[in-house]
Amino acid sequence: MDSAKGDGDAAASELLRAQAHIWNHIFSFINSMCLKCAIQLGIPDLIHGHGRPMTLPELISALHVQPTRAHCIRRLMRVLVHSGFFEVRDLDGVDRQTGYALTGASRLLVKHDPLTLAPFALFALEPYSMDPWQYLSAWLGDREDVPSTLDMAHGVPAWEYVRRNPEVASSFHEAMASDSRLIAKLVGDTCGGVFEGMSSVVDVGGGSGTMAKAIADAFPHLTCTVFDLPAVVDGLVGSERLKFVGGDMFVEIPQADAILLKWILHDWSDEKCIEILKRSKEAVSGRGKVGKVILIEIVVGNQTEDHRSTETQLFFDMWMMNLNGKERNEKEWEKLFVDAGFSGYKIISHLGLRSLIEIYP
Repeated sequence: MDSAKGDGDAAASELLRAQAHIWNHIFSFINSMCLKCAIQLGIPDLIHGHGRPMTLPELISALHVQPTRAHCIRRLMRVLVHSGFFEVRDLDGVDRQTGYALTGASRLLVKHDPLTLAPFALFALEPYSMDPWQYLSAWLGDREDVPSTLDMAHGVPAWEYVRRNPEVASSFHEAMASDSRLIAKLVGDTCGGVFEGMSSVVDVGGGSGTMAKAIADAFPHLTCTVFDLPAVVDGLVGSERLKFVGGDMFVEIPQADAILLKWILHDWSDEKCIEILKRSKEAVSGRGKVGKVILIEIVVGNQTEDHRSTETQLFFDMWMMNLNGKERNEKEWEKLFVDAGFSGYKIISHLGLRSLIEIYP
């Protein structure tokens, strides 16, 4: 009897664990929506500006919440504390009172911080970005060859939808600029040697020039050119060491010692990536001095010791699938480089979820 009871208890326990695992994943979107709410309400900014941990009554007062909904702020913050975005601390000199304090993650969501990722979070969690997920199963079974779930959700390809909707375009460019500011600092701090011996770099798909400006500031010996579609760069004003050039990366890329492709290739199919890489190879091989191509991209599985990081990389791959792009592992990257005619490469894994990859003609 005892053995049978023990087997029954173990089976029940396993069943309940399985149920909890399913429920956790069903409702994990609530974490994302609570995070979006906190950013929109400006909670990280309020706590940062307060200068010390903020009590619940102080936070409710600063948020000007409807009195009948004030109790909801405690519940919202409870989720966000559990998720690691805020922490509860004892207030110095105040008996038994606690306040909400920022963590490393929420410090990156203070909107006026130079390295803020708030625009990226808001763009990724907008209905424009979220709606295509409702079409995933329909798209996988689609027989009409619709290129992506985003095409299916919005009726047009991703970049065309961005072009037609100025608010989405603005949100997208702000998101990419916020990421560029952060990654440029990290490249300068940890990968500065990548630009040794170089005098010029072209940032392909560089948008409004956030990344190129940061590189030019960090490396005074470099002249930087931002190369993007004419509609993106027309009217942008550069400087002596920063220029803006319009064109098509599938046709020709301006010549330089180094070509920088930050988060460009993951947008495209293997065939399109090879085209871009070939144009890049031509650009660094045409001035009598052979340079190199520099990628900043995810290398899936390069952090096998960190389950959470690998999971996030896989999430990014699924997100890019919505756009008809993909994230790649090292073997997939290597095949692209070989097929584009490059002789070798080196991966520098100093950028967290992403890596800096040097490719040699």
